[in-house]
Amino acid sequence: MNEKVLVIDDDSGLLTLLRLGLERDGFEVVIAISGQEGLRRAYETRPDVIILDVMMPDMDGWVTCQRLRSMCDTPIIMLTARVNRADILKGLSLGADDYLTKPCNFDELKARIRTILRRARAGSQEEWQVTYDDGNLCIDLKEGTVKRNGELVHLTPTESRLLMFLVGQKGRIVPHKELLTTVWGPEYADEVSYLSVYIRYLRQKIEDDPSDPRYIRTRWRMGYYFAGNGTFQSEREEVGDASSQTR
Repeated sequence: MNEKVLVIDDDSGLLTLLRLGLERDGFEVVIAISGQEGLRRAYETRPDVIILDVMMPDMDGWVTCQRLRSMCDTPIIMLTARVNRADILKGLSLGADDYLTKPCNFDELKARIRTILRRARAGSQEEWQVTYDDGNLCIDLKEGTVKRNGELVHLTPTESRLLMFLVGQKGRIVPHKELLTTVWGPEYADEVSYLSVYIRYLRQKIEDDPSDPRYIRTRWRMGYYFAGNGTFQSEREEVGDASSQTR
């Protein structure tokens, strides 16, 4: 079976060029013209590697990468015109496996894809984590939506990015600096007080008792972690035999 490459970019001309070139080299190519469509296509098609642009409207590549990384370990190559070192570090800190700047040599891109695929084959194939659910709090990592006791919780984009990242790292203490650089950017690395404000906002929206949080816990002078005791559901679990489901 040919390896499957998902390309997410809002430049239709570049999408066509990449599709033709990669298909000629034996890859199966799936394309998406926005971050939101990219998340859907990734979930539907289960690509072997993802090529992701940064500068896209509505949902940029940073947020798309963060959402993808919360859902799966599929290798991600960022292909973008942004060449600043801070942007490269941000992409890698969000979970990208490689970072190429436009315009790039097509042979180099193919070589990077082959190298990443070889590394990926050495690891195990994991199911995609799609939805966290404990009966009280339900978080859809693909859509970025949150429900508490069945009611939709309205989050700001920043609150959503922060929560999705913590949930994707469930159980791991995430240092203050990592949260700040991932959610806000490198220039916010030392704004710990800024982070504490948004943690408070999130707790007010998802916790039964914000003063005694159940989900977003603090490790003093280290960082925060998501401590929910629910489970992640994959597609296989969601579409399994209905007679075996308890909900």
